[in-house]
Amino acid sequence: MKTVNVRISDEIAERLDRLAQETHRTKSFYLREIIENHLEDIEDAYLAEKRLEDIRSGKTQTIPLSEAMKRLDLEH
Repeated sequence: MKTVNVRISDEIAERLDRLAQETHRTKSFYLREIIENHLEDIEDAYLAEKRLEDIRSGKTQTIPLSEAMKRLDLEH
């Protein structure tokens, strides 16, 4: 397991402190939960945004849906 340092706002730090104190869990527990449960959503959003930028700039080419379906043998 690796350690990561991150800067957060005072407001978020206070909320995290309060949650940890009231639930008798560590701040690290909640930060791991947040990362493990939401990293995939963030990856999806940012990688889709990057892909769209690549398409718009011409770095990535697209194919018509009919061609994709043909390649995947999904034609009706």
